[in-house]
Amino acid sequence: MSRRPSAARRFGDGGNIPFVGAFHHKSSPSPIVSIGIFVVGALLVVGYLYHGSGGKNGDIAALSRLDGGVSCTLEVQRLIPFIKKAYGDNMKKVLHVGPETCSTVSQLLKEEDTEAWGIEPYELDDADASCKSLVHKGIVRVADLKFALPYRPKSFSLVIVSDALDYLSPKYLNKTVPELARVASDGVVILSGYPGQQRAKVSELSKFGRPAKLRSSSWWIRFFIQTSLEENESAIKKFEQAASKKSYKPACQIFHLKPLH
Repeated sequence: MSRRPSAARRFGDGGNIPFVGAFHHKSSPSPIVSIGIFVVGALLVVGYLYHGSGGKNGDIAALSRLDGGVSCTLEVQRLIPFIKKAYGDNMKKVLHVGPETCSTVSQLLKEEDTEAWGIEPYELDDADASCKSLVHKGIVRVADLKFALPYRPKSFSLVIVSDALDYLSPKYLNKTVPELARVASDGVVILSGYPGQQRAKVSELSKFGRPAKLRSSSWWIRFFIQTSLEENESAIKKFEQAASKKSYKPACQIFHLKPLH
């Protein structure tokens, strides 16, 4: 953000410098100067958004950081190319679970040979026309993750969940995560915030019901073992190889699980 220039220094009374006295009574900049400052400021903001992101979906993540928090749902949109490398043909039927799922489902539907559905765990109070259309078509549903998902076993090749699990207590995680693995035939990808990250604002707590509980990777690994869920080592390796080639640094923790068979 550009700093405002300090007031112009006075060089005596201007008596010995031609024209100086004529400018002292005009302290406000001209409209052209104001427009120029605005344009420069706008360019600096755009440059920040694209710095290190390579454009495309990276600017979405940058906007999320500027807003004062980290959104793993927005991070999913950056991960799609790497997830495709890790799962290949298993990306044909994808279920995304998490807040703002409409944006993620819309992005997934743009991928070739990919069908996508979404579950929004919270009310869609301010949904736009595009999101309302997805809900009307039955592509996106509003469902409470504390209860069984409205799908048969292995309904989807891949399930991706972001942000939603950070707002559930262990009591409900014990039911919800196995339920996500139940409806997947090839794998589950979980995105969770890192401990210490800023998440929901106070104004959003009424929507999520409780502050986010950001757990460490060791906590999650113990949880997976206790609930008889296995990490997908093959998918992890492929994902990390694809991400390293693009020097990708995740803003969220990423876990790959095998389906529950």
